[in-house]
Amino acid sequence: MRSPKLAALELKRFGRGKLPRAALVAILLLPLLYGALYLYSFWDPYSRLDKIPVALVNEDRGATTDGKKINAGDDITKGLLDSNTFAWHQVSDAEAREGVEDGTYYLSLTMPGDFSSRIASSSGDSPETGALRVRTNDANNYIVGQISRTVFSEVRTAASTKSSRTFLDKIFISFSDIHDATAKAAKGASDLKQGVDKAKKGSKDLANGLKDAKTGSGDLAAGMKKLDKGAKDVESGSRKVADGTQSLADKVNGTADKVRPYLANNGRSIRDTARLVSDSATAVRHNLDVLAKRAPVIRSAAHVADDELAKIHQEECAARPEAAAEFPEICAKLKKASVAADDVATIADDVHELTKDSKGDLKTLDARLVKLTKQADELARRAPHLDEDVEDAIRKINELNAGARKVAAGAEKLHTGISGAKTGSVNLDTGVGKLKKGAGDLDGGLFKLADGSGTLASGLKDGVDRIPDYDEQDRDRRTEVMADPVQLASQSMHKAPNYGTGFAPYFIPLSLWVGAMVAYMIIQPLNRRALAAGGSAWRIALAGWLPVAAIGILQVAALMSVLHWGLGLQMDRAAGTVGFLALVTCCFSAIIQWLNARFGAAGRILVLAVLMLQLTSAGGTYPVQTSPGFFNAVHPFLPMTYVVEALRRLITGGGIGPVWQACAVLAAFTLGALALTAVSARRKQVWTLDRLHPELTL
Repeated sequence: MRSPKLAALELKRFGRGKLPRAALVAILLLPLLYGALYLYSFWDPYSRLDKIPVALVNEDRGATTDGKKINAGDDITKGLLDSNTFAWHQVSDAEAREGVEDGTYYLSLTMPGDFSSRIASSSGDSPETGALRVRTNDANNYIVGQISRTVFSEVRTAASTKSSRTFLDKIFISFSDIHDATAKAAKGASDLKQGVDKAKKGSKDLANGLKDAKTGSGDLAAGMKKLDKGAKDVESGSRKVADGTQSLADKVNGTADKVRPYLANNGRSIRDTARLVSDSATAVRHNLDVLAKRAPVIRSAAHVADDELAKIHQEECAARPEAAAEFPEICAKLKKASVAADDVATIADDVHELTKDSKGDLKTLDARLVKLTKQADELARRAPHLDEDVEDAIRKINELNAGARKVAAGAEKLHTGISGAKTGSVNLDTGVGKLKKGAGDLDGGLFKLADGSGTLASGLKDGVDRIPDYDEQDRDRRTEVMADPVQLASQSMHKAPNYGTGFAPYFIPLSLWVGAMVAYMIIQPLNRRALAAGGSAWRIALAGWLPVAAIGILQVAALMSVLHWGLGLQMDRAAGTVGFLALVTCCFSAIIQWLNARFGAAGRILVLAVLMLQLTSAGGTYPVQTSPGFFNAVHPFLPMTYVVEALRRLITGGGIGPVWQACAVLAAFTLGALALTAVSARRKQVWTLDRLHPELTL
């Protein structure tokens, strides 16, 4: 008899009576208990977290910073209540502690009284860390504790980001304040440089003016020295003339009775004396001419020097109080030089008044000298004949003496005035020389100051360019970025919509394995009639495998129908998923058939052991890399490993390379298991005492 007929006969047994039929239906529906029912129990638990009671304690008293009220605890409380993350219950801290302990609440979140003040301190001088207190109790539920850690981590991050924004916003405002202050400083430095440049120009003009003034004062001093020497010579000569005429007059007047004999006897001596008087008067007249010519030049130079120094003092000191305050010593010396120049100008005016023709003093003196010269010449000419004219001579001698005395007095007065002017001009020249040196030092100092102020202005301008100045919009954008600089750009490829979809690749093969395992509890792995008839080993193996494989395909249809239309499981490749599961159930049936055929009653225990080994090493929940080394070692050698990986690609999407690999592996396992079952069938055709009296029966 062929294998399909043997398989059909095996299934016909379940049509005889109600109980076998019920057993067959139970076998068909058994995978639903492991697959559909179990997945349904936690299909989407995260969508129902709002049913979990959690205590929320807000003891925050709030805080005030920069005139603004901060209530971080209230803000977080409002956000949590609006989020519906858990079933929040606002209670006191004592109630929360007691509730977590007795299981009323799975966990609690507490915001302490100083929570806002600690957050506000982040922008102050003594920043402190604000702490959210979470209280869990794994005795209530371990998974809820794990979920809460993720949720509260997000709450902490949000609170930290808000606190950081406040702190960073103050930093950016400070940057703007520093930028504005530095900009003002740069403008002040620029104004300072302009002022220093003007002062430097003024100091240069001052130095040049004082240089010219020094030249003029030097010329004035030299001229006054020469004029003083000439005046001294005039005074000396006129004094000699006066002494000579006085001596002559004394002799003449004292010896009036003896004049005639004296004149007669001393005519030559009188002639020589008269010629001396004439020569001296001529010399005096010459010096008066020099004095008259140089006096206007000296007066003009004195006034130029006086005006120049007065102008410099007015422009650089009187009109600029800041300069007078910065260079008091130079301004004081400049004032003294101006006063001295004014004195010299006054003396020069006096000399000029003395020498000009308007008053006639010098002209009168010159006229007298002319007259004296003429008289002396006339006397010298007539000296040999004076005895003839004694009375007339005595009269003329007395007149000559009186004129000589007046000339001597005028020359003395002139010399005294010119000596004073000479001293003033020398002092003026010395003072102007000191001022010139001070002005040079001032110009050099202002040059360094101008260079330094330029460097300062340039440096401050560069500083302004480097200090950021953010407007409100830019400040808000930068504060937001720096408060939360790293964001998770999450991109989920082929995302599972819920928890149940993610675990379906793990529980579906589990349910099919259990379905095949239970099927072989009521269906013989090897047909006894075929064994007794001595049929082909392969035919016997196929006859025992086909009924369970057929039941498995029906189990796949029932299970996937319930998962898809009942629970809403969406498959990226629905037809491929169903076809692949048909191959899976055929493979599992072949493996379980061989274990039962080869080991008998003990094989059923081995089926459970292989199931547990596959569940722990398939990586259906956590990645297999997180499991101990033993499970990593057996992971590649068990069929469920490839089934889980392939179902993930078929249900949630992705490349189908693992699917083809799984098909190849499952086909190999199927053929291998059927071959081993055929070997076991050949052995079972020989009866032994162990088969007649087995040591263990189930």
